[in-house]
Order: sequence, then C-alpha cells, then structure tokens
Amino acid sequence: MSDWNQPQGPFDIPDVPGFVPRRLKPWMFILFVLIIQFSGGLYLAAVTDMVGTTALMQEDILMAGYASLIGMSLNFAVMFRIKFRFSNRTQLLATGIVLLAATIVCSVTTNVAVLTLACFIAGWFRMQGTLACNSTIQLWITPARDMAVFFCYVYLLVDGVIQLSGLTAVYTALYSQWEYMHYLMAALLCLMMLLVLWLVRPVRNPMYIPLRGIDWLGSALWGIFFLCFTFVSVYGNFFDWWESSEIWCATLIGVSALMINLWRATFMEQPYISFASMTNRNVIRAVVIYLIFFTLMACEHLFEHTYASAILGFDETNLIDLNWYVLCGIVAGAAFTYFTFALHRWSYKTMTAIAFTMAAAYLLWFYFHVGCRIEKEALFAPLFLRGAASVIISICYLTSIVRSGLPFTVFPQALVINGFVGAVMGVSFCPAILAEWFEHVMARNSATLGFTLTHTNPDAVYLILNQLYGAVQTQALIVSMKEIIGWLLILALISLLIILFSYESVRQLAIHFRTKLRIISANICSRLV
Repeated sequence: MSDWNQPQGPFDIPDVPGFVPRRLKPWMFILFVLIIQFSGGLYLAAVTDMVGTTALMQEDILMAGYASLIGMSLNFAVMFRIKFRFSNRTQLLATGIVLLAATIVCSVTTNVAVLTLACFIAGWFRMQGTLACNSTIQLWITPARDMAVFFCYVYLLVDGVIQLSGLTAVYTALYSQWEYMHYLMAALLCLMMLLVLWLVRPVRNPMYIPLRGIDWLGSALWGIFFLCFTFVSVYGNFFDWWESSEIWCATLIGVSALMINLWRATFMEQPYISFASMTNRNVIRAVVIYLIFFTLMACEHLFEHTYASAILGFDETNLIDLNWYVLCGIVAGAAFTYFTFALHRWSYKTMTAIAFTMAAAYLLWFYFHVGCRIEKEALFAPLFLRGAASVIISICYLTSIVRSGLPFTVFPQALVINGFVGAVMGVSFCPAILAEWFEHVMARNSATLGFTLTHTNPDAVYLILNQLYGAVQTQALIVSMKEIIGWLLILALISLLIILFSYESVRQLAIHFRTKLRIISANICSRLV
C-alpha cells in the first residue's frame, strides 16, 4: 500500500546542523528572508532626500526602483531551475554578496544607468534568495502544501516589508542621512552571510536539474521590453511623450524586443515565456483584473501624497506615518483572506467582489473629504481599505494562476506575467495615465477659475497674480482631484456590478483531495506538538 498518507516526522531542515534547536530553524530562515526583502538597492520612500543631495531627478530614482521589480518578475521563470541546481547555502551566499554590492553602489553612484542596472540585478537575486528561504519552510507553514495559505504568508511578508522599509528609510534620513539606511542593510547582509556560513550546510537538492535549455536570450529581450515600457511610463510626461526622441527610441526598442520574442516563441521548444502561459484563461483574467484594480488604486501614487502635503500640509515624517495605516490593512487583509479564502474556500468571485467594494469605499471617502481640513487619524479608514483590498486581490489571483492547470514547466512563466502586470504596470503605467489625465484636467480647471475671477472684475488681475493665484491653484487642485476620483469611483462601481452579476467565477482546475489533505495536516501537526 502507498505510504503517501502515512504520518510524517516533525518538521526539520537538513541544511541546518543538529545543534540548532529544531523549533528555531524555521525562524532563522524567516530572519534571512526579512533581511533580503529589506535590501535591494534604492528606497523609494527616501526619494525626496536623494533628490536633494544628488543630481538625480525623481524620475531617475523611480526608474531604478521599478527596475528592481522588473528583475524580481523576470526571475520567476527560472527560479525553480536554480533552486534545484544549487544548494540553499550557495543561493543565500550569492544573494547576500550581490545585494551587498548593489546596496553599496546605490549609496555612492549618481549615474542613472549604473543605478538602474544595479537595482535590476539586485531585484533578480532578491527574488531568488526569497524563494530559497520560503521554499525551505513551506511545509512548516502549510504541511498540506495549500498554496492559498502559503501566499497569505508571502504577501503579508512582502507587502509588510515594503511599508516597514519605507518607515525605516525615512526615519533614518530624518535622524542622520539617507545613506545610513544603506550602511545599516550592508551590515545586516554581512551578518546574514556569516550566519549562513556557520549554520547552513551545502546540502544538494535531491531533484538536481542542470541549467540547460534555458532561453537566456529570450530573458534578455523580455527584460529590455519591460525596461523600455517602464521608461516610457516614468519619463513620458517629463519628455512630453512622443514629441521627444528619447520616448520614440525607447518605444521602438521595446516594440522590437517584444516582436522578436513573440516570433521566437512560435518555433522554439522552450521559450522564456510561451504562448501557453500567455493565453491561459486564468492568466488573462488576472491581467484584466489587475489592470482595472490598480488603475483604481493609482490614487495612491498620484493623489495621496499631493493631498496630504499640498492641502493638509503634512511634512515628510507625517506622510510616512501613513504607512502604519496601510500596514494594518495589509495584516487584516492577509488574515481575512487566510480564514475565508484559504480555510473556508470562499470563491474567487466573492473575494474579488469584497476587494472591489473596499476599493470603491476608498475612492468614495476621498471624493467626499478632499478639501476638508481633517486630522491625520481620519486617513486611517481609506488607507486601511487600500492595503486590505490590494493584498486580497494579489493572494487570490496568484493562487488562481498556480491552480490553473498549467504544467510545472509552464506555470512559472505565467508568474512572470503576473509579476510584471501586478508589480510593475500597477505602479508605473496606471499612475502615468492618471497623471497625464490629471494634468489636462488641472490646466482646464485653473483656466476656468482664473477666467471667472478676471471676467467678473477686470481690475482684479493684479490681485490674482499677487494674492489669489495660490488660492486659485489650490481650488483647481481640489476640483481636479474630485473629478478624476469621481470617474474612478464610477469605474469601480461598474466593475463591481459586473462581478456581482457574472454567472461564472474563476475556478481552480487542479484536483484537491481535501479530506486526505486534512488527515495529513492533522497527523503532521500532532507530531509537531
């Protein structure tokens, strides 16, 4: 009889020597993954301090930061191959060395190309180090290998660290200099590598797979396309879009790289991203949901900072304190998804409807409160909803892709698409569209309000130029924000209605023997106790 359902022994990590207490081993890898996630090059929360002390523009720093996300996304397609080729010790040491070098480079260089390349490489290795840690403790987190449970932990970790790293970077810059954050992370990376050398043994994975047959050329071409796409989104407004040669050049290079990759995928046996992953039903649905949802959430990147600083008058420390509210939403959203979606198997349709309801409530709050003089604590509700809604959508649709029935050799390619659309396009492309829209609306409203004042009293021109110009601009800012938020609210409500009245939900195609998995989980948990 097969012994697949027989009780297993207590969870252990063979890479760690026996003198380390068994219960302490998983927490050691959680410490490693926290250090890795806190590292990675630049800290976008400290962009103001970096702009003030270097010759870099805000667009340069954003481009470098987004390059780190592109590197993380590209790694998805080969991360399991590398995981099965090298031991955890080798992966963690390589990750530590590369992140240490990138951290030092990003603290001293002002060359945009070097900065972007360093962040791109750092993002690639950060994803690999994160996988090495999380895959090692996956059975400790969920003995039944329930990916919904595992992704609750992953997004709680990743999104939570994003907020905490921003808080740490800003407070470090406040009490010293922004470079000190890099020095602190460099010290922690050195500590991690010393612990790895001492406590992690070079145990080769039993599923040894050589690195043969990987489409590295396709990886480079996809990286070029992603970087060019992000360049156009970040620098488009600065260079006046396609009125400039820079944007045209980036567009032509990006489109050429994309077309070459699609052409190669028609005849290659193992392309870096295959048509099977691009045309998968769950992948397409996730891309559509991401684009709509992160367009609604683009107010985070466009309006929140403007509203809090220009209208409410918050300084940099009060602005970064708002991250605590988002962090509370992330924790609550991950916990809610764990108990409803992972444990009680709520449907994708229900979870999506809940997330879009939160997004609509977030926009509704800003629509009625923009322009009001409110306390900082009043922002807790919308930011809490934003954090919770984002983590719910991310967990659910990443789970749907993993459970989409794609072969093991193909579904990591779908993760590349998921990572690029959710992480890169969500923070660059969607805000770029809203920023361009906002600029035109702002110009129109400024002209309208200014014309009204000069038309009713021609002698008021002098007063407008000297006393009322700031008031006109503030009022135009408020009106423009309300107009765009109102349209986004309508889009959110329409999307919610479509979700509620749809007859088909995203269904997992993989077969899960729930009863047997519960038996396995209960047996392993009893052994652990």
